Amino acid sequence: MNRRKFAGLVGVAAGAGYLSMRASKPEDKGPGAGPPGKSPVAVLKAASYDDDLVAKIRDGAALCGLHVHGKRVLLKPNLVEFDSATAINTDVAVIAAALTAFRSLGAASVRIGEGPGHRRDTLGLAEQARYLHTIPDFEGVFTDLNRDDVRPLDNFAGERFYFPETVLGADLIVSVAKMKTHHWAGATLSMKNLFGLVPGAVYGWPKNKLHYIGIPRAIAELNRTFRNTFALVDGIVGMEGNGPIQGRPKHAGVLVMGQDLAAVDSTCCRIMGIDPARVEYLRLASNIGHVHEASIEQRGESPAALRTNFDLIAQFRNLRLG
Repeated sequence: MNRRKFAGLVGVAAGAGYLSMRASKPEDKGPGAGPPGKSPVAVLKAASYDDDLVAKIRDGAALCGLHVHGKRVLLKPNLVEFDSATAINTDVAVIAAALTAFRSLGAASVRIGEGPGHRRDTLGLAEQARYLHTIPDFEGVFTDLNRDDVRPLDNFAGERFYFPETVLGADLIVSVAKMKTHHWAGATLSMKNLFGLVPGAVYGWPKNKLHYIGIPRAIAELNRTFRNTFALVDGIVGMEGNGPIQGRPKHAGVLVMGQDLAAVDSTCCRIMGIDPARVEYLRLASNIGHVHEASIEQRGESPAALRTNFDLIAQFRNLRLG
């Protein structure tokens, strides 16, 4: 069935996943208000990709009160460029560990899905990043979100927008992001990683429609729409400088996890030496998630104790945390 015909149909599984997602959306209380209560964010040390990452991911999920038993889980890595020698892509060790961890926690199914922003050979990217040969039956559990069948959602950034059925059918979307600086957004973490949910076959490369909306606003709108999310940020080796592609590897030695993506990204920023209150997309998202430190319940390690300043390009040096 082609994408055009499929867009008019509503799958039972996809509908159930999306209804669950919308039901969990917090009340929009205006800029800076955030949801009620505090958001737990787990920060765990991980010195290298040879650590027991499965155990650490399970620990982080427990610290954040995440329950996945019986759920359809979609792991969304940051798969960007044909390069395995730098810190551009989410490391395969983290993806493989997440696959094992969420299966062991009783998920009904665990799939991997990605829609790269400007490269069209997604399997080629996966092969270069060692996903294809490291993860057993990778092609059996992977969906190219750029080319998946799609279905419309109304009122995304004020208009009708099409998203992949694999995304809409998931009970939980896990943003398995990379801790990186970004030459347009300042930082790219779990929230920006959701750009890969937008199908390139509909909206072009590099997801042109999102750029027309504006990157900060598009990041916030994606996170306003998809509330059935969990963040797992690979900060074992991140990227500083002219990220997200041309920067330099930066060892931070952490995994950061949580169900409030704004809180996770704000915590990552503090570890990177960035003031999240000065990051535009976090300011726009501060009514759907927690940005202020006092509203985040840090579990595991202290972000301040693990702070390691990431180098910033000139136009973002004003983001430096005092």
